[in-house]
Amino acid sequence: MKSLEKLFSRRRFGMKMGLETMRSLLELTNTPYNDLEIIHIAGTNGKGAVAAMLDSIFNCANSSVFRYTSPHLLNLNERFFLNGAPIDNETLESAASIVVNAAEKITSDVTFFEALTATAVLIASKKKSAYKIFECGLGGRLDATNILNPRISVITRLGLDHCDYLGNTIKEIAIEKAGIIKPGVPIVMGENDIDAINTIKEVAERLSAPFYYAPDLIKKSDLPSKIMPPGAFNRENAITALAVAKVIGFDIIKAKESLSNVIWPGRFQQIGDIIVDGAHNPPAAKALANEFLNSEKVVLVAGFCSDKDVKEVLKILSPITKEGFAVKTSSERSLTSSETMRYMQESGIKSQACKSLDEALAKAKSLGGKILITGSLYLAGEALVKLGAYPWKNGVIAPGELLKATN
Repeated sequence: MKSLEKLFSRRRFGMKMGLETMRSLLELTNTPYNDLEIIHIAGTNGKGAVAAMLDSIFNCANSSVFRYTSPHLLNLNERFFLNGAPIDNETLESAASIVVNAAEKITSDVTFFEALTATAVLIASKKKSAYKIFECGLGGRLDATNILNPRISVITRLGLDHCDYLGNTIKEIAIEKAGIIKPGVPIVMGENDIDAINTIKEVAERLSAPFYYAPDLIKKSDLPSKIMPPGAFNRENAITALAVAKVIGFDIIKAKESLSNVIWPGRFQQIGDIIVDGAHNPPAAKALANEFLNSEKVVLVAGFCSDKDVKEVLKILSPITKEGFAVKTSSERSLTSSETMRYMQESGIKSQACKSLDEALAKAKSLGGKILITGSLYLAGEALVKLGAYPWKNGVIAPGELLKATN
């Protein structure tokens, strides 16, 4: 796993916007990236879920599918799916070694995400899948994935997140996300506020890209009664995924049937009375809170990274919370449990700081009722392992063996 360890160490280079390094990296690896014709997905929330749903839709029809998403919960393999399962260690190590060797020849620093994206492009180019789904990491216009040519572009729900990079208004963020739209290539947009819709539509018209608003193509009443993952916000994502399938010309009856088979762990995942959701920004927190508005209040177990809008997230979750337990996540950017407890208290949540997730869960269970674990995908991954609900055990790096989540 030496190449993976070298690749993983590139997280220290941080975040970088622009495509020149990606172009150099892919040319050095002799990857024919111009020929892939991907399904390209950008957005603030829901893009990973839409990618997972499309993966399930295409797999249900026995089509070969490659999917690249981020972040992962526990294992790096989770970012690279081939025909419904995470890529095996051997394939990942082989591709990573080629990328790492190329990265060492480039004078500019190659970031972790650039290296991962180049690895994904290399794998996708060799596997010759009928469908190739790529999720943007951040933004769209200058995201590493935007070096690829789409057969269709997709934009999910937009909200205020990563404002330091993308802008402080929905319109500014929409302009950045609209950077994935290419001349003449269809664009499907999920349900959004009017400012976002108008901005994306204007860019599409300027580029002669056919514009499709998902709720105009697929109605809520068209959805099957059961979809996975559950939750109203995932029904919104399902509408977007089905709209993409419809524009591509896929059999919608088969597409609907596949929505009950989607595996997307850590996103409104229910294990008994416990719900695990990696919501870590205000739009995701609002969608999550809406699920509990007409039910009993939950016991909140939460941990956050320091670069998130923790105050706003907890302000949104406060009305649905009867008591909170704060924990530290495994991220080097994590707030301490005491810091998270203080934010909880400032939001009006009666709370305690806990030394571990085990302690927090024991105390939460003693209160009875539903428990919500949220705030970070780091925490979501740890919780799923403790609860015996992590779905992938064979053929991928064992949880905690080498690589941990990067949300």
